[in-house]
Amino acid sequence: MERIVFINGVYLEENNAKISIFDRGLLFSDSVYEVTAVIDNKLIDFPAHVLRLKKSLNELKIKNTFDEKYLLEIHRNLLNKNPFSNKEGLIYMQVTRGSTERDFLINNSNIEPNIFAFTQEKILTETIYKDNGLKIITIEDLRWQRKDIKTTQLLFASLAKTEAHEKGADDAWLIDEEKYINEGTSNNAYIIDNDNNIITRNLSNKLLPGITRQTILEVAKKLKLTVNERPFTIDEAISANEAFISSASTLIAPVVKINNNIIGNGKIGPITGILRETYIKISKNQSI
Repeated sequence: MERIVFINGVYLEENNAKISIFDRGLLFSDSVYEVTAVIDNKLIDFPAHVLRLKKSLNELKIKNTFDEKYLLEIHRNLLNKNPFSNKEGLIYMQVTRGSTERDFLINNSNIEPNIFAFTQEKILTETIYKDNGLKIITIEDLRWQRKDIKTTQLLFASLAKTEAHEKGADDAWLIDEEKYINEGTSNNAYIIDNDNNIITRNLSNKLLPGITRQTILEVAKKLKLTVNERPFTIDEAISANEAFISSASTLIAPVVKINNNIIGNGKIGPITGILRETYIKISKNQSI
């Protein structure tokens, strides 16, 4: 049975889904996207994803004709039409500026956005890396300077992640010109210092305001854990007690090695473990 996808108001089999070759998302990466996690067939942090989508669209001045009710209906319909065997996975949604004659000049006057979405089955809670952890390398961050907008300009992130795999690692943390860690290729980065403080870079144009990140910081406060939102260096990361990443597709995943340096005891740390378990529990209770 073919997967059913959504495109511009229509649900159809994936092989029949088409988009114009004049779509600006295709020609210029002039588009934004969101990825929502699904656990127990329920959407995790969905309202926050809609708010970030709205912000991204506004920053790029892409026409926003999609309210939360409409987007929620799309997501629920896709879940109903594509039931996950293990009740876990992701829903990817992309909005492009629309299709028009190719021109570097942006003209929004007579163009309607294109929107499409599809499901991806994936195990999120019972994963191998939740215990074994991830290996990370660091790479100079050569992306554009508006990393806070969730655009589809992901070529450098793809190259960085591929380089990490070629070097025997799972992912890369991207570092700025001052040698501070911005984030991972598709995730936010954290360390836990010797005083058990959680450190993650403060929000700016240097990194994406992760939805999972937002919930994790709320969970940390409920657990009475101290969070410091500030830049941190590679040396701080290597000497940390624990390290981890977060995203909709990984939830919380421990980092056990950075540039071949073992972090902590080389296994998931106690605070990371508690954060992960509590995050999943709270997210399930708040899902829709």
